[in-house]
Amino acid sequence: MKQKDSKMATTTFTKKTLGLETAPPAVTPPAAEASTSFLKKPKMGGASSRKREIPEGLWTKCKKCTAMIYDKELDANLKVCPKCHYHFPIGARERIHALVETCSFEENDASMESVDILKFTGVSSYTSKLEQYKKITSLKDAVCTGIGRIGRHRVALGVMDFRFLGGSMGSVVGERLTRMIETATEKALPVIIIATSGGARMYEGMFSLMQMAKTCGALAYHAKAKLPYVSVLTNPTMAGVMASFAAVGDLILAEPGAMIGFAGPRVIESTTQSELPPGFQTAEFLLDHGLVDAIVHRGEMKARLCSYLDFLMAWHEPLAAVGP
Repeated sequence: MKQKDSKMATTTFTKKTLGLETAPPAVTPPAAEASTSFLKKPKMGGASSRKREIPEGLWTKCKKCTAMIYDKELDANLKVCPKCHYHFPIGARERIHALVETCSFEENDASMESVDILKFTGVSSYTSKLEQYKKITSLKDAVCTGIGRIGRHRVALGVMDFRFLGGSMGSVVGERLTRMIETATEKALPVIIIATSGGARMYEGMFSLMQMAKTCGALAYHAKAKLPYVSVLTNPTMAGVMASFAAVGDLILAEPGAMIGFAGPRVIESTTQSELPPGFQTAEFLLDHGLVDAIVHRGEMKARLCSYLDFLMAWHEPLAAVGP
């Protein structure tokens, strides 16, 4: 019995119960106070933070072919995409600089500013709008006029800027253009107007519509003196501007892809209840239908204008040599 008891005690002492014991961990877990930041997964937004390090204003995405263009290359190419030749908008002073000979342009009526004669009120006042766009464009209004030289010809040049209230034509725009045309008639100079506009300026009501007749009247006297007027249509040229001085040129040129018309396509479709043809109101469509005389690439505009002026002003040179 004593042996049996001792045997049982030994058996009880050495017996192992499988599955109850736990194996020691292979890796010691970190202490509770230890930092566990290395266990966090990186956020997906980490890549975007690197993009912010690239300065803005170095590249521009083409709206037509979606190519990324280096801004210096775009400026050197007169704001024309080097791959698909899409014509980006360009400011009035940039366009003047690209056309006239160096230091030959003398601006007229530069101090003339618009007046809120109707006391227009809305979301914001007309006066506040004018002040806002003066800061954006460094212009007093939506057109820049003056006398300059293109090639060997002195010309009266008016260039509109779409950045200033959509290039809308108010009293100042009409008055500046009219005075420029009258000066050209007096000095026997050709007139060139480069138009880009959304139409008449709603803030001035009837006063803006009066500019349509005023500018056309001045051009009629200019034509009576047998002096040429070249109209250049850029994107966009619409509504009251297209229905007045922009459409009465002796020679009407347009930039590629420019949108030209009176009302927008959706308005015309809803009014006529008919589907418009493909490319309606583009410069190419109007060239095929006789409204536009030629489509000229921006880079070729100066050379083409020189060629046209050589032809249009040829008969004035013998008269100038003979005298009155």
